[in-house]
Amino acid sequence: MIRTASTFAAFAVIATVFFGASAANAGNHGGSKAMDKKDIVDTAVAAGSFTTLAAALEAADLIETLKGDGPFTVFAPTDDAFAALPAGTVESLLKPENKDQLVAVLTYHVVPGKVKAKDVVTLDSAATVNGKSVTIAASDAGVTVDGANVVKTDIMTSNGVIHVIDAVILP
Repeated sequence: MIRTASTFAAFAVIATVFFGASAANAGNHGGSKAMDKKDIVDTAVAAGSFTTLAAALEAADLIETLKGDGPFTVFAPTDDAFAALPAGTVESLLKPENKDQLVAVLTYHVVPGKVKAKDVVTLDSAATVNGKSVTIAASDAGVTVDGANVVKTDIMTSNGVIHVIDAVILP
């Protein structure tokens, strides 16, 4: 359970950044995209479809950190990834008494620095913010992070990059 909480938060951040960046850039009519980009958190909140991740980030008190300068690379799980967890897992992690577990899971989805897809495919692992490393595998079939498939890459934000994954990863 400790690892599950950190995973949720990280996924929320990634999803938020991915969908927020897409929404922010969709309305850009000739202005500088770099100036219009939202940070990871604002991008996620604007997306509206990553409510679990957003709730997890808030419960873990990670919002201010992820709104910081960064840069951060987030491997963000989708809402479907959270839904695939055993019943009651998300609810349990969001309880105040499980905050440390939630932070551990969420920070396991975050790598310091800006690691774009072209760089990810050259790695076999990456150290996460929580101190443990994720395993990365690239093949003709695609890229996985701790067995989760990377389904969208290089969602650029003002303070990092998001790669969307299809499962919650646990430290």
